[in-house]
Amino acid sequence: MSLQPAMPKSWRVETKPHKFCPGCGHGLVLKALGEVIDELGIQDKIVFGCDIGCSLLTWDFFNVDTVQTHHGRTTPVIAGIKRARPELLGIAYMGDGGGYAIGSQHLVNAAGRNERMFVLLVNNANYGMTGGQMAPTTLPGMKTETSPYGRDVESTGNPTQGPEMVAAIAPEGSYVARGTVSNMRQLKKFIKKALENQVNGNGFSFVEALAGCPTNWRTNAQKTWEFIEKDMPKFFKVGELKVPGENKEG
Repeated sequence: MSLQPAMPKSWRVETKPHKFCPGCGHGLVLKALGEVIDELGIQDKIVFGCDIGCSLLTWDFFNVDTVQTHHGRTTPVIAGIKRARPELLGIAYMGDGGGYAIGSQHLVNAAGRNERMFVLLVNNANYGMTGGQMAPTTLPGMKTETSPYGRDVESTGNPTQGPEMVAAIAPEGSYVARGTVSNMRQLKKFIKKALENQVNGNGFSFVEALAGCPTNWRTNAQKTWEFIEKDMPKFFKVGELKVPGENKEG
């Protein structure tokens, strides 16, 4: 029998419960990530980077090495750490604002360079931390603080489809998927495959998770769940977009 003390679970720290609003999807996404880290036994190899926005509340969420970055810069920070310490497993955690607005250039370029890192992005269709303004992922007709009459796609364009954008430029060996907190078993499977892709050293991994923001959506539990399950998938198709060994050329 080993005399080494048992490694504590990566998500079991004394800062629970989490600091997110009631009904927020971040807690579900992070629980899935923590469980996968524990199942793969990679806690001591993880460097976790979190963005500004609601995702900054994860800076002390995990019992892993963590760095909080400037807004939109989590991807290049983790990419740099990974290049300096290639034996580590880098995770960049952010919201749709940090990933698809100020951080979109970093996301696309990291995918194109096939950086050996995992980006996990939570899409709740608005800027949650700053009061619910319109985000790149706000749905057509969706009301926010800066689109009180609903998003007008003729003047603002269509919602950003991040996984499709990443899959279009990421080379062979990348893993790209979109999950949802309304199907936690599937989301966890996607996250696990993304991290396994890093353990195997294949290439860039990216998972978007559709999640709720009832505080800014001003929805009760039923309406929140209906929006996640029925409205969001109309524009954000759930599933795997790129899988190592299954990618088709042409």
